[in-house]
Amino acid sequence: MKMNVNSVILLKLVLLICWPWLVYSKGEQSRLLVNMTLVHNASTLGAYCLDGSLPAYHLHRGFGAGASNWLLQFEGGGWCNDIKSCLDRSKTRRGSTRYMNKWEVFSGILSDSASLNPDFYNWNRVKLRYCDGASFAGDSKFYNGTYSRSSGERNESTLLYFRGQRIWQAIILDLLPKGLGRAKKALLSGCSAGGLATFLHCDNFTSYLPNKSSVKCLSDAGFFLDERDISLNHTIRSFYEDLISLQGVEPNLNQNCTSTLYYPHLCFFPQYALPYIRTPFFILNSAYDVYQFHHILVPPSSDPQRHWYHCELNVTACNPSQLNILQGFRKDMLEALGVFYEYSRRGGMYINSCFTHCQSETQDTWFAVDSPRINNKTIAQAVGDWYFSRNVSKEIDCAYPCDTTCHNMI
Repeated sequence: MKMNVNSVILLKLVLLICWPWLVYSKGEQSRLLVNMTLVHNASTLGAYCLDGSLPAYHLHRGFGAGASNWLLQFEGGGWCNDIKSCLDRSKTRRGSTRYMNKWEVFSGILSDSASLNPDFYNWNRVKLRYCDGASFAGDSKFYNGTYSRSSGERNESTLLYFRGQRIWQAIILDLLPKGLGRAKKALLSGCSAGGLATFLHCDNFTSYLPNKSSVKCLSDAGFFLDERDISLNHTIRSFYEDLISLQGVEPNLNQNCTSTLYYPHLCFFPQYALPYIRTPFFILNSAYDVYQFHHILVPPSSDPQRHWYHCELNVTACNPSQLNILQGFRKDMLEALGVFYEYSRRGGMYINSCFTHCQSETQDTWFAVDSPRINNKTIAQAVGDWYFSRNVSKEIDCAYPCDTTCHNMI
């Protein structure tokens, strides 16, 4: 009896010591954490983040039948279009790998679970960290350093690297010998500013891979419209013009596009670049994208009296006039995509009516029991059908408020 009591006490002691570890392990197993890889050879290309730190990515190796396939995901995070905003950005994770988390959670399209990411779970999956502020497309440098003639000492100076294009090249060159150069299938994707980057780099990505590779591109929440705001000003166009000029982006835009348009910088907008992209493309976007709602359609400068304040926080608080403007934005987006929808034989699209932004990286919107659906098809199913040519995959949702499957942000 004494022996049994001692055994029970010992068992309780072991459980008391180990239980926190067991709980922690169970929690960690439910999500995939991937370590950061710095691109040490980037300096030979002059590829630096805004603050001069080295660029980085996160790689989780594929396995089994997917070991020779690659998925690259551009990280998003807005842009900077003047020295002040870029200098501020350089002191954050958006402009320096020094401030970034060294471990990233891979979920949604980056998940390694067959039940959560059925078509790409066993591929080599890479997240490209974003630290240049121009959708991986700039190639210039800002330096205002001066020397004091009397002392010969350098005064306080500002040095910013706008080297997104070189960062893109440096990461690709680092991945090619790791297996990307032998890829049988490849998908270049991205969210938000990273989704815009897929439009800018899609064909270039294809040029690095073997001719026999199946290469395609996916933009999530990256179809930023060239749209006037509610005050009829070209706010986003002016913003992009400043960005392109500051960061030296124009030479890296699609040359077929820039040689055709009277204003070459407009090729930064996906709607103008898309007709010139040769690689098969899939566009995932909300027709009421929250970022575009708040920064393109109703930027703060267009609503000084804050008439849209409650509507911006909660779509159910929008009045009929505001809803009509939002429906007009959806109409303009669908018109901009009209030719692609009608005539692109290899293209795919999923335009839902949710008030959200980025839907491929989060599990609940990518592939889950209650994920958003169009014609009872999830985003993951639509993208998979398109990539593997299982079915024609061009889905357009009905207008708000008909979709009850949305995961709205507002």
